[in-house]
Amino acid sequence: MPNSTLYDYVWMNLDKWPERTLSVCAVSGRGYTYEQAFILSNNFAANLRKKIKLRDGDAVIIMLPNIPDFPLVALGILEAGGVISTVNPLYTAHEVHRQILMSDAKVIVTLAETVDVVRNALRLAKMDIPIIVVKNNGDALPEGTVAFNELSEDIHVDKSCLKEVRRTPKDICFLPYSSGTTGLPKGVELTNSNIIANCEQLNEPSLKCNEETTATHQDIIVGVLPFFHIYGATVIMFNSIAQGLKIVTLEKFQPDVFIQILEKHKINILYLAPPLVLLMINHSLSSPERFQYLKHIINGAAPVASSDIERLLDKIQRKIRLGSGYGLSETSPVIAMADKASERYDIIGNSMANTEMKIVNEDLKALGPNQLGELLVRGPQVMRGYRNNPESNASAFTDDGWFRTGDLATVDESGRLKIADRLKELIKVKGFQVPPAELEALLRDHPAVFDAAVIGVPHPTNGESPKAFVALRPGANVNTKELCDFVSEKVASYKRIDDVVILDSIPRSAAGKILRKDLKAKYC
Repeated sequence: MPNSTLYDYVWMNLDKWPERTLSVCAVSGRGYTYEQAFILSNNFAANLRKKIKLRDGDAVIIMLPNIPDFPLVALGILEAGGVISTVNPLYTAHEVHRQILMSDAKVIVTLAETVDVVRNALRLAKMDIPIIVVKNNGDALPEGTVAFNELSEDIHVDKSCLKEVRRTPKDICFLPYSSGTTGLPKGVELTNSNIIANCEQLNEPSLKCNEETTATHQDIIVGVLPFFHIYGATVIMFNSIAQGLKIVTLEKFQPDVFIQILEKHKINILYLAPPLVLLMINHSLSSPERFQYLKHIINGAAPVASSDIERLLDKIQRKIRLGSGYGLSETSPVIAMADKASERYDIIGNSMANTEMKIVNEDLKALGPNQLGELLVRGPQVMRGYRNNPESNASAFTDDGWFRTGDLATVDESGRLKIADRLKELIKVKGFQVPPAELEALLRDHPAVFDAAVIGVPHPTNGESPKAFVALRPGANVNTKELCDFVSEKVASYKRIDDVVILDSIPRSAAGKILRKDLKAKYC
C-alpha cells in the first residue's frame, strides 16, 4: 500500500491524464480538467494557509452539494494540512452548529444560498470563523464572506507556505459524523491510510470497475450519491480521481434528469443506494436505451432485495455486472463487495483484501458458517476511533481490536457475507427476532408498492409487533388488509404485519438508509 497522504495518493498519476475531465456538472456542463483542478486546488491550499491561517490538523467543514468544485475544495484542504469534515447542505442551523462545536472547525465552505444557515449556526455556537463561498450559479457574494474562486484563481499566492505542512499517513484527514440512527452523531476519525487502503482494496482486479485511463479511453462515473457521505467521498470522489475517471456531478437530485444523464453522458459505472434501484425499475423514462452504456452497477448504503436486482436487470435487458457492497462510515467505508463473476444477488460477497470478518453471538463467542450473529471486522480501513468519545470507543471495539458493526449477518463456507439487518433494529416478537429488511423486501414485491419500511412497536402480549409503512406506485390503489395478507402468506406467524400505514414517501437519509427513528417518533 502506498505510504503517503491521501492528497499525494490521489494525484500520483496526474501526469498520465492532465487534459482529461475530472469533474463536470451534469446539467450546465461546467467543469474542470485534471490539470485545472490540480492548479486551482493548489492555489486554494496556499491561501488557506496564508490568508485564512489554517494549520495542520485544523478541521474545515464542507457544506456543499455535489458540484464540480467539491473535489477541488476537498483536495485543497488536505494539501493545506487540514481535516475535512462534511455536512449535509440541507441541515438546519441547529444541526450545523452541533458539528461546528464537535469538530472544532476553523473554516466553513458553502454556497451563497446556505450562508444564512451557517451564520445562524455560528451564532448558536458563539463562534466567529471564516465563511468561504463557492459561487456556483453566478450568485452574488454575501457580505462578510470570502469567494472560493478568488482564493483558487490567485496565481500570485506564495506557495512556499505549503512546505510547512507536516502530515503523515497515520494522521486524520477526514472527519465525517455518523448518521446517528442509534443516538447522537459521532465524529469518525479516518486517517490517510484508512482511505488509501480502501481505495486500493476497491482496485483489486476481481473487484475493480474501471479500465485504465489512457489517451483514448476514460471511464465515466456519476456523482449522484452525496460526496458529504463517506460512500460518495471515498468510492466515487477520491478513488475515481486517483484512477483518472470523469465524474459527472448532480447538484440537486431530480429523477427525470438522473435517468436522462445515464444516456446523455454515457455513464458506465454507477454506485447507488436502494432508492435509486427502485427509481430505475419504476421510472417512466427507464428503458434499455437509457441504460445502454452501463457496465457496472454496485448497490451500497443498505441491502436491496434480490428480487429488486432481478427487476432492474429485466429493465436493462442485457447482462452487466450488478452487485452489492457493504460498509460503514467507520470502515472508510467498504468491508465486503461482490466480485465481477458473482451472480448471487442474495449475498454481498467476500471481504476486501486484508480484511477479517467474524460472526459472534451475544457473548462475543465466534459462530460457525451460516450461523446468524453480529458481524465484527478488522482491517486497514477501520477508523482510528470516535473523536473525543472514549465511552463509544470502548463499546465499539473488543479488547483484541475487532470493530463491532452492530449488524446482524451470516458468513458462508466460502467466506461470503450476507447482511440480515441492524442488530438494534431487530423486532422482538415472542422472543423471536424479526429482521425488518425481510418484510420490507416482501412488501416491495407487491405490484402496488414502490417502497416500504417496517419498525417494531410495543404489543401487550408479544413484546413487539411489526408495523409497516408503504409508498405506492403512481396510480396504484390497494387496501392495507390486502398488504398484510400478502405478507402473511409468505412468513411464519410471528413475522406477520399487524398494521400498515400508507405514506407519500418513505423517509430516508442522504445515504439511502430508512429513517426508522423518524417513523417511530411521528407514528408511534
